[in-house]
Amino acid sequence: MSTQDVEPRSGGNVFERAGHRLADVVERWMPSPFLFAIILSYVVFVAGVVVEGAGPADMVTYWYDGFWAFLTFAMQMVLILMTGFVIAYHPRVNGWLRKLTELPNSGAQAVVMVGVFAMAIAWIHWGFSLILGAIFAREMGRTAAENDIDVHYPLLCVAGYMGLGLTWHWGLSGSASLLIATEGNEFIEQGVLDSVVPATQTIFSGYALALTVLSIVYASLVLYLLSPTGDRSESIHEYVDASNLGSPAAAADGGSAEAGSASGSSDSTAPAERIDNSRILGGVIAATGVLYVAYLFATQGLDALGLNVVNFGFLFIGLLIYTQPAVYRERFGEAATAAAGIILLFPFFAGIQGMMNGSGLSATLAESILAVSTEATFPIVAWITGSIVNLFVPSGGGEWIVLGPSVVSAAQDLGVPVGKATIAYAVGDAHTNLLNPFWALPLLAITGIKAREMFGYAIAMLLALIPFLAIVLYAIPY
Repeated sequence: MSTQDVEPRSGGNVFERAGHRLADVVERWMPSPFLFAIILSYVVFVAGVVVEGAGPADMVTYWYDGFWAFLTFAMQMVLILMTGFVIAYHPRVNGWLRKLTELPNSGAQAVVMVGVFAMAIAWIHWGFSLILGAIFAREMGRTAAENDIDVHYPLLCVAGYMGLGLTWHWGLSGSASLLIATEGNEFIEQGVLDSVVPATQTIFSGYALALTVLSIVYASLVLYLLSPTGDRSESIHEYVDASNLGSPAAAADGGSAEAGSASGSSDSTAPAERIDNSRILGGVIAATGVLYVAYLFATQGLDALGLNVVNFGFLFIGLLIYTQPAVYRERFGEAATAAAGIILLFPFFAGIQGMMNGSGLSATLAESILAVSTEATFPIVAWITGSIVNLFVPSGGGEWIVLGPSVVSAAQDLGVPVGKATIAYAVGDAHTNLLNPFWALPLLAITGIKAREMFGYAIAMLLALIPFLAIVLYAIPY
């Protein structure tokens, strides 16, 4: 049910009432993620012409050239979405998640539990949080509805998204930190850095670790206070048709069925059918893939952690738990519709990045903002810089390659440690994911909610984090 026709209700704390009103406004006015990308394309086009003096034909060329920059990354995202989706909805895995959803006794507890789960997992790897946070939010919504616990589903979905909106870029898969810790990276080649900046100065610094812990605690408190109560609370059934709640979990029961069940009325005694459903053929290649991932981590440690390794691992872990190739293929078919938004929107945001970078708009924006900072205020200014640019170029690694040299050079000129500057910038890169729906596409597909139905609460979280982040970025010692 839409909240747009509901009159504001009395009662509740000030955070709850404010969050409800903001959600109502956003649901009325927020465009779809696709239209959001189109509008941003026009904004960046005009800015490139007016600010940078680029010709309209040049801007169109930058747009076209950039359109294809994310093809590899888009396929990686499609795989991480679909493999995570299929694994999480295997009957056994889904059963474990469902057991966790039985722990909360109230809607506010459910929201906080999903939020903490998503934020903690995001520190380990953003890809895990992207998928598991969304699935956990959906399953928590299902369980709450079954147990007659009042939990507001849009806020539950925001909680599942908080890893991407807060903690991911300070953790083990943080693009900026990993890039400058890599031998022979672009910063060293450009002469911006003399040597690598190890993870002990970024991810594992006291500054970053304190920031992570304090942020999870603060965000959990805000989620608790924002949680609607009484008739403000709308269950998952208000947003997702009840007939869809058993899928794909129910469909995944085929993973434990007999071999012939995957092929419907086909002759299960035919040689082709037996081969398609051979647990030996599926199990051996799956075990090979999983063992190779284990080998990579055994020999390289956490340095092996990367998107390709995660995708490779997810792909073969999924096959290992299903074992039957035919069943696994069918489960992928059921997950395919969840990837439609990524396939459509990634080229458009790649085009926006092409215009930002090709026209020089990215560098101009960063240099203009950083020029007004001092040694004391630099972390706050770096955070604001990352926040603004992330609205137009929502790719942590892509942003840092373009803007990182300006941030690092400015930090060095002011005597700010490069590790501290990198983490501060990373805060901003994550923060405005709560405004730009780009990274929420997998979550929207999994939870069945619309962007405008949840982003009122996402924006409420973004606003509530502003004073907190400003204080901790300034006050936490490095």
